[in-house]
Amino acid sequence: MRLQCFSRPTQAKRRVTMSDPYVEAWERSIKDPNGFWGDAAEAIHWYKRWDKVLDDSNPPFYRWFVGGELNTCYNALDRHVEGGRADQAAMIYDSPVTDTIKTYTYRQLRDEVALFAGALADRGVVKGDRVLIYMPMIPEAVIAMLACARIGAIHSVVFGGFASNELATRINDAKPKVIVSASCGIEVKRVIPYKPLLDGAIRMSNTDAQPQSCIIYQRPMETAPLTPGRDVDWKEVVAAAKPADCVPVAATDPLYILYTSGTTGLPKGVVRDNGGHAVALNWSMKAIYNVDAGDVYWAASDVGWVVGHSYIVYAPLLRGCTTILFEGKPVGTPDAGVFWRVIGQHKVRTMFTAPTALRAIKREDPRAELMQKYDLSNFYALFLAGERLDPDTLKWAQKALKVPVIDHWWQTETGWAICANCLGLHAYPVKEGSATKPAPGWNLQVVDPNNQPLPAGQIGALVVKLPLPPGALVTLYNNDQGLIKSYLEEFPGYYKTADAGFIDEDGYVFVMGRTDDIINVAGHRLSTGAMEEVLSDHPDVAECAVLGVEDDLKGQVPVGFVVLKAGVTRPHEEIVNELIQMVRDRIGPVASFKKATVVKRLPKTRSGKILRGTIQKIADNKDYKIPATIDDPAILDEIKAALVTIGYAQGRR
Repeated sequence: MRLQCFSRPTQAKRRVTMSDPYVEAWERSIKDPNGFWGDAAEAIHWYKRWDKVLDDSNPPFYRWFVGGELNTCYNALDRHVEGGRADQAAMIYDSPVTDTIKTYTYRQLRDEVALFAGALADRGVVKGDRVLIYMPMIPEAVIAMLACARIGAIHSVVFGGFASNELATRINDAKPKVIVSASCGIEVKRVIPYKPLLDGAIRMSNTDAQPQSCIIYQRPMETAPLTPGRDVDWKEVVAAAKPADCVPVAATDPLYILYTSGTTGLPKGVVRDNGGHAVALNWSMKAIYNVDAGDVYWAASDVGWVVGHSYIVYAPLLRGCTTILFEGKPVGTPDAGVFWRVIGQHKVRTMFTAPTALRAIKREDPRAELMQKYDLSNFYALFLAGERLDPDTLKWAQKALKVPVIDHWWQTETGWAICANCLGLHAYPVKEGSATKPAPGWNLQVVDPNNQPLPAGQIGALVVKLPLPPGALVTLYNNDQGLIKSYLEEFPGYYKTADAGFIDEDGYVFVMGRTDDIINVAGHRLSTGAMEEVLSDHPDVAECAVLGVEDDLKGQVPVGFVVLKAGVTRPHEEIVNELIQMVRDRIGPVASFKKATVVKRLPKTRSGKILRGTIQKIADNKDYKIPATIDDPAILDEIKAALVTIGYAQGRR
């Protein structure tokens, strides 16, 4: 049963009465998107109302709220100051790596943003100009983002600490008038100077793309030398600036560009508009997370990622919440209890983080003993996304926290959840391995390679019928054809998520992994995600990855990599044999799962995603590029050594 199941009589529909708010919302969003999103838009301040909610005259380039004018910064800050929330906390900066906690009220944050917007205007930035932000997790990063939105400039945040060549590709594409950066970032045990990386990137970038000026925020841990004639000091330009007013922009004008890796090695600039983005994110806070104005909300991510854009900065502030800006790690700053300390100290209602963060905590503190030190009585729900939530981590979190633990699924391109257990509409029972049901606005279906629908329970490509809802990407920056080729060409009429999965008879969605994680073993299509679920159920396994390796006889065979929990002393060979038997028992001999190895850690991006594709290329002895987002490149040498121990010389048998 595909999700259009809700538009015709089916078994699943008969089970749920029409008084179910989720069903009503989902059906209306698909059948009457103009009415549904038009009502949601009433919660946003508009200088000029839209002429049309959905403009579908130029598919596949759909546009939302055409003719409308608004300002995202006004909606995130000024609206709340004027509406009675001036003295409420807007943002709490909690930095265990610098031993700093600082609270900004809505009035204080509005005033600082207005001043920095004035400083940008003094550097010649006007509506439509691009400003590249290369910052650590400090308040000034959020202030810079909102300041751009205030004057109609388009910001492009690049994760602080990215290598110079990667930063240069983004400079070449965006051609920023100004770059905003800081002298350094702080990791657990080291200071990372940013200025040499920034200088190198500017030298490597095209002459016509280089910024006119750079504004540098000097942190006390490291002062960066300024380049005469180009660089200016943050504090000095702010001291000389006058507050800037909000500039009305068209709903269809870009708010930001966020680069995501492309298959060609060149970044793809995802473009988010102002109108649809503000409407969808504001709506999502209550409908999905059941969080409202005045609540404390924490997304433990980075402003360089989409989660940081959507749920550290924009959505909580649009809704009138208090958002947490956290500069630290789930373990090591100072220990595996820091998340619980932040939740208890700041009375966090709802948290959003990645499963890999929980796995790191579980590995260091498997009994959740550090959690007992803190008062979590205000905590309502934990949301997880970024990777598949394995059942073992789900059960561990449910048992320890005793609150709903909700898996949900979305992407950089979508901007907010494709699938979720929408707690503000109807809290459904949790099914292990499922992100529950498509959020309103998302007409999700499962198709085969010929774009034909698949029945309930059968794995295929997960696709979304066009048009995408508000808040999703509208195009790629200066690359409309790239949008079509990357996302719309393979399955005409649909957005290709590039994820594989199935929808069960109850309408629950199971995302099994990227479509290239479906491996073909002697003609059998098998999910490496399903095998990972089996491995993660082993009591000694903290986290794992399974990938398909080329095999002369069977085409591909699965290989497992497991990281053990802290304190496990049993022989590795014994554990591996148990894992192989578990896969044989639960999936069957057809899986041909005969190779697994124990590693100290898995290669991941800084946002916590396991680099399965890179591991697979190493195993297949193919050329690979070390991803710019990798947390520690040295881990790849450990993976090569582990492959040798199971019979793969130099990554290939």
